[in-house]
Amino acid sequence: MPEGDTVFLTGAILRRALVGRRLTRTDFRHPALATVDLAGTEVSAVRTVGKHLFVRFSCELSLHSHLRMDGSWRVFRPAQRWTMPAHQARVVLQHPQAEVVGFRLHDLELLATGEESRLVGHLGPDLLDPHWSAEQAEAAERALARQPREQIGTALLDQRVMAGIGNVYKTEICFLLGVSPWTPVAEVDPARAVALARRLLSANASRPQRSTTGEMAVGRRTWVYERTRQGCLRCGGPVRVASQGAGVFARPTWFCPRCQPGPFPGQPSDAGK
Repeated sequence: MPEGDTVFLTGAILRRALVGRRLTRTDFRHPALATVDLAGTEVSAVRTVGKHLFVRFSCELSLHSHLRMDGSWRVFRPAQRWTMPAHQARVVLQHPQAEVVGFRLHDLELLATGEESRLVGHLGPDLLDPHWSAEQAEAAERALARQPREQIGTALLDQRVMAGIGNVYKTEICFLLGVSPWTPVAEVDPARAVALARRLLSANASRPQRSTTGEMAVGRRTWVYERTRQGCLRCGGPVRVASQGAGVFARPTWFCPRCQPGPFPGQPSDAGK
Protein backbone atom coordinates (compact mmCIF):
# COMPACT_ATOMS: atom_id res chain seq x y z
CA MET A 1 0.00 0.00 0.00
CA PRO A 2 1.26 3.56 -0.67
CA GLU A 3 3.21 5.02 2.26
CA GLY A 4 5.81 7.78 2.38
CA ASP A 5 8.48 5.69 0.65
CA THR A 6 6.11 4.75 -2.19
CA VAL A 7 5.16 8.39 -2.74
CA PHE A 8 8.83 9.45 -2.63
CA LEU A 9 9.76 6.86 -5.26
CA THR A 10 6.75 7.85 -7.37
CA GLY A 11 7.96 11.45 -7.22
CA ALA A 12 11.42 10.42 -8.41
CA ILE A 13 9.92 8.52 -11.35
CA LEU A 14 7.67 11.44 -12.32
CA ARG A 15 10.59 13.83 -11.98
CA ARG A 16 12.58 11.88 -14.56
CA ALA A 17 9.60 11.59 -16.89
CA LEU A 18 8.22 15.12 -16.68
CA VAL A 19 10.53 17.85 -15.38
CA GLY A 20 11.78 20.13 -18.13
CA ARG A 21 9.25 18.74 -20.61
CA ARG A 22 6.66 20.87 -22.40
CA LEU A 23 3.26 19.20 -22.36
CA THR A 24 1.46 18.61 -25.64
CA ARG A 25 -1.76 17.31 -24.09
CA THR A 26 -3.41 17.25 -20.68
CA ASP A 27 -6.61 15.49 -19.69
CA PHE A 28 -8.07 16.02 -16.22
CA ARG A 29 -10.86 13.51 -15.62
CA HIS A 30 -12.14 15.08 -12.44
CA PRO A 31 -15.31 17.20 -12.20
CA ALA A 32 -13.59 20.24 -10.69
CA LEU A 33 -10.77 20.16 -13.27
CA ALA A 34 -12.62 18.99 -16.38
CA THR A 35 -12.18 22.28 -18.25
CA VAL A 36 -8.49 22.76 -17.40
CA ASP A 37 -6.03 22.61 -20.28
CA LEU A 38 -2.31 22.96 -19.52
CA ALA A 39 -1.02 21.97 -22.95
CA GLY A 40 1.94 24.17 -23.84
CA THR A 41 3.12 24.56 -20.25
CA GLU A 42 6.34 23.04 -18.92
CA VAL A 43 6.63 20.85 -15.83
CA SER A 44 9.04 22.71 -13.58
CA ALA A 45 9.28 20.37 -10.56
CA VAL A 46 7.82 17.41 -8.72
CA ARG A 47 7.63 17.62 -4.93
CA THR A 48 6.61 15.06 -2.32
CA VAL A 49 5.68 15.74 1.30
CA GLY A 50 4.85 12.64 3.32
CA LYS A 51 2.03 10.97 1.38
CA HIS A 52 1.29 14.06 -0.72
CA LEU A 53 2.58 14.71 -4.23
CA PHE A 54 2.75 17.98 -6.17
CA VAL A 55 3.44 18.37 -9.90
CA ARG A 56 4.49 21.97 -10.49
CA PHE A 57 3.98 23.77 -13.80
CA SER A 58 5.76 26.77 -15.29
CA CYS A 59 2.54 28.79 -15.07
CA GLU A 60 2.98 28.83 -11.26
CA LEU A 61 0.29 26.22 -10.70
CA SER A 62 0.67 22.90 -8.86
CA LEU A 63 -1.37 19.73 -9.18
CA HIS A 64 -1.82 18.07 -5.79
CA SER A 65 -2.69 14.39 -5.45
CA HIS A 66 -2.87 11.83 -2.66
CA LEU A 67 -2.53 8.11 -3.39
CA ARG A 68 -4.43 6.95 -0.29
CA MET A 69 -4.91 3.15 -0.43
CA ASP A 70 -5.15 2.48 -4.16
CA GLY A 71 -3.86 5.43 -6.18
CA SER A 72 -0.85 5.30 -8.49
CA TRP A 73 1.03 7.25 -11.16
CA ARG A 74 2.42 5.33 -14.14
CA VAL A 75 4.65 6.27 -17.06
CA PHE A 76 4.06 4.87 -20.54
CA ARG A 77 5.74 5.22 -23.89
CA PRO A 78 3.73 7.13 -26.53
CA ALA A 79 0.93 4.90 -27.84
CA GLN A 80 1.77 2.16 -25.30
CA ARG A 81 -1.24 0.31 -23.94
CA TRP A 82 -2.10 1.29 -20.38
CA THR A 83 -1.73 -1.39 -17.72
CA MET A 84 -4.81 -0.23 -15.83
CA PRO A 85 -8.39 0.39 -17.05
CA ALA A 86 -8.98 3.72 -18.76
CA HIS A 87 -12.02 4.44 -16.59
CA GLN A 88 -9.71 4.57 -13.55
CA ALA A 89 -7.52 7.30 -15.08
CA ARG A 90 -7.90 10.69 -13.41
CA VAL A 91 -5.05 12.67 -15.00
CA VAL A 92 -3.12 12.35 -18.28
CA LEU A 93 0.01 14.44 -18.89
CA GLN A 94 1.59 13.88 -22.29
CA HIS A 95 4.68 15.06 -24.16
CA PRO A 96 6.44 13.55 -27.19
CA GLN A 97 8.56 11.13 -25.12
CA ALA A 98 6.02 9.85 -22.58
CA GLU A 99 2.46 9.65 -21.37
CA VAL A 100 2.09 9.96 -17.60
CA VAL A 101 -1.21 8.77 -16.16
CA GLY A 102 -2.56 9.05 -12.62
CA PHE A 103 -4.99 6.26 -11.75
CA ARG A 104 -7.51 6.29 -8.89
CA LEU A 105 -5.97 9.47 -7.48
CA HIS A 106 -7.59 11.15 -4.49
CA ASP A 107 -7.90 14.75 -3.30
CA LEU A 108 -6.98 16.17 -6.70
CA GLU A 109 -6.61 19.93 -6.66
CA LEU A 110 -4.98 22.52 -8.89
CA LEU A 111 -3.69 25.46 -6.86
CA ALA A 112 -1.14 28.24 -6.97
CA THR A 113 2.33 26.85 -6.28
CA GLY A 114 2.80 29.42 -3.55
CA GLU A 115 -0.22 28.00 -1.71
CA GLU A 116 1.00 24.40 -1.36
CA SER A 117 1.45 24.89 2.37
CA ARG A 118 -2.32 25.23 2.68
CA LEU A 119 -2.53 21.47 2.07
CA VAL A 120 0.60 20.26 3.87
CA GLY A 121 1.53 23.01 6.32
CA HIS A 122 -0.17 21.18 9.18
CA LEU A 123 1.99 18.09 8.74
CA GLY A 124 4.91 17.16 10.94
CA PRO A 125 8.45 16.89 9.55
CA ASP A 126 8.67 14.88 6.34
CA LEU A 127 10.69 11.76 7.17
CA LEU A 128 12.06 11.66 3.61
CA ASP A 129 12.94 15.32 3.34
CA PRO A 130 16.33 15.35 1.54
CA HIS A 131 17.38 18.12 3.93
CA TRP A 132 16.34 16.29 7.11
CA SER A 133 17.95 17.94 10.11
CA ALA A 134 18.43 17.50 13.82
CA GLU A 135 15.87 20.27 14.31
CA GLN A 136 13.25 18.28 12.39
CA ALA A 137 14.01 15.15 14.40
CA GLU A 138 13.62 17.09 17.64
CA ALA A 139 10.32 18.60 16.43
CA ALA A 140 8.94 15.12 15.70
CA GLU A 141 10.15 13.86 19.08
CA ARG A 142 8.42 16.74 20.87
CA ALA A 143 5.19 16.21 18.94
CA LEU A 144 5.21 12.52 19.83
CA ALA A 145 5.96 13.19 23.50
CA ARG A 146 3.02 15.63 23.68
CA GLN A 147 0.67 12.63 23.43
CA PRO A 148 1.78 10.63 26.52
CA ARG A 149 -1.49 8.73 26.95
CA GLU A 150 -1.99 7.93 23.27
CA GLN A 151 -1.24 4.41 22.08
CA ILE A 152 2.10 4.39 20.25
CA GLY A 153 0.63 2.63 17.23
CA THR A 154 -2.03 5.30 16.80
CA ALA A 155 0.40 8.16 17.46
CA LEU A 156 2.81 6.93 14.78
CA LEU A 157 0.04 7.20 12.17
CA ASP A 158 -0.63 10.84 13.08
CA GLN A 159 0.84 12.75 10.15
CA ARG A 160 0.96 15.87 12.32
CA VAL A 161 3.71 14.18 14.34
CA MET A 162 5.84 13.13 11.37
CA ALA A 163 4.76 12.64 7.77
CA GLY A 164 5.10 9.42 5.82
CA ILE A 165 4.28 6.54 8.18
CA GLY A 166 1.51 4.15 7.18
CA ASN A 167 0.21 0.92 8.66
CA VAL A 168 3.14 -1.25 7.52
CA TYR A 169 5.74 1.00 9.12
CA LYS A 170 3.63 1.58 12.22
CA THR A 171 3.45 -2.16 12.79
CA GLU A 172 7.13 -2.79 12.13
CA ILE A 173 8.39 0.20 14.13
CA CYS A 174 6.46 -1.04 17.17
CA PHE A 175 8.07 -4.45 16.72
CA LEU A 176 11.57 -3.00 16.48
CA LEU A 177 10.91 -0.83 19.53
CA GLY A 178 10.01 -4.04 21.37
CA VAL A 179 6.63 -2.75 22.54
CA SER A 180 3.01 -3.58 21.94
CA PRO A 181 1.30 -1.10 19.56
CA TRP A 182 -1.14 -0.42 22.44
CA THR A 183 1.63 0.78 24.74
CA PRO A 184 1.20 4.42 25.90
CA VAL A 185 3.58 6.87 24.24
CA ALA A 186 4.89 7.84 27.68
CA GLU A 187 6.52 4.41 27.94
CA VAL A 188 8.38 4.71 24.62
CA ASP A 189 11.61 6.54 23.81
CA PRO A 190 10.49 9.19 21.28
CA ALA A 191 14.01 9.75 19.93
CA ARG A 192 14.40 6.06 19.15
CA ALA A 193 10.96 5.92 17.50
CA VAL A 194 11.71 8.88 15.23
CA ALA A 195 15.16 7.57 14.32
CA LEU A 196 13.73 4.15 13.45
CA ALA A 197 11.01 5.69 11.30
CA ARG A 198 13.52 7.80 9.39
CA ARG A 199 15.91 4.87 8.91
CA LEU A 200 13.26 2.43 7.68
CA LEU A 201 11.64 4.81 5.20
CA SER A 202 15.01 5.98 3.89
CA ALA A 203 16.14 2.39 3.32
CA ASN A 204 13.14 1.77 1.06
CA ALA A 205 12.77 5.11 -0.69
CA SER A 206 14.65 4.10 -3.84
CA ARG A 207 13.22 0.61 -4.45
CA PRO A 208 9.74 -0.74 -5.20
CA GLN A 209 10.07 -3.79 -2.91
CA ARG A 210 9.76 -2.75 0.72
CA SER A 211 11.75 -4.51 3.47
CA THR A 212 11.95 -3.65 7.14
CA THR A 213 14.20 -6.60 7.99
CA GLY A 214 17.08 -5.94 5.60
CA GLU A 215 16.22 -9.11 3.65
CA MET A 216 14.63 -9.06 0.20
CA ALA A 217 13.61 -12.73 -0.10
CA VAL A 218 9.85 -13.25 -0.40
CA GLY A 219 8.40 -14.04 3.01
CA ARG A 220 11.28 -12.44 4.91
CA ARG A 221 10.70 -8.73 4.29
CA THR A 222 8.70 -7.97 7.45
CA TRP A 223 9.02 -9.02 11.09
CA VAL A 224 5.33 -9.36 11.94
CA TYR A 225 3.26 -7.47 9.35
CA GLU A 226 0.85 -9.93 7.66
CA ARG A 227 2.69 -12.89 9.26
CA THR A 228 -0.18 -14.57 11.11
CA ARG A 229 0.48 -17.78 9.14
CA GLN A 230 4.30 -17.74 9.13
CA GLY A 231 4.84 -16.49 12.67
CA CYS A 232 7.31 -13.93 14.01
CA LEU A 233 10.44 -13.74 11.88
CA ARG A 234 12.60 -13.25 14.99
CA CYS A 235 11.33 -15.82 17.50
CA GLY A 236 9.09 -18.03 15.37
CA GLY A 237 6.21 -17.62 17.81
CA PRO A 238 2.62 -16.88 16.80
CA VAL A 239 1.78 -13.44 15.42
CA ARG A 240 -1.58 -11.98 16.38
CA VAL A 241 -3.62 -9.35 14.59
CA ALA A 242 -6.19 -6.97 16.06
CA SER A 243 -7.85 -3.75 14.99
CA GLN A 244 -6.41 -0.51 16.33
CA GLY A 245 -8.03 2.88 16.01
CA ALA A 246 -11.65 3.95 15.79
CA GLY A 247 -14.04 4.21 12.86
CA VAL A 248 -12.44 5.04 9.51
CA PHE A 249 -9.06 5.23 11.26
CA ALA A 250 -9.16 1.58 12.37
CA ARG A 251 -6.29 -0.48 10.97
CA PRO A 252 -5.38 -4.17 11.32
CA THR A 253 -2.29 -4.34 13.51
CA TRP A 254 0.04 -7.33 13.72
CA PHE A 255 2.22 -8.02 16.76
CA CYS A 256 4.20 -10.76 18.49
CA PRO A 257 3.10 -11.12 22.14
CA ARG A 258 6.44 -12.73 22.99
CA CYS A 259 8.71 -10.05 21.47
CA GLN A 260 6.43 -7.08 22.19
CA PRO A 261 5.44 -6.91 25.86
CA GLY A 262 2.69 -4.56 26.88
CA PRO A 263 -1.09 -4.26 26.64
CA PHE A 264 -3.02 -5.72 23.74
CA PRO A 265 -6.70 -6.52 23.06
CA GLY A 266 -7.98 -9.70 24.65
CA GLN A 267 -5.05 -10.33 26.94
CA PRO A 268 -6.02 -12.27 30.10
CA SER A 269 -5.38 -9.32 32.42
CA ASP A 270 -8.23 -7.44 30.71
CA ALA A 271 -10.77 -9.92 32.02
CA GLY A 272 -13.28 -8.49 34.46
CA LYS A 273 -12.37 -4.87 33.86
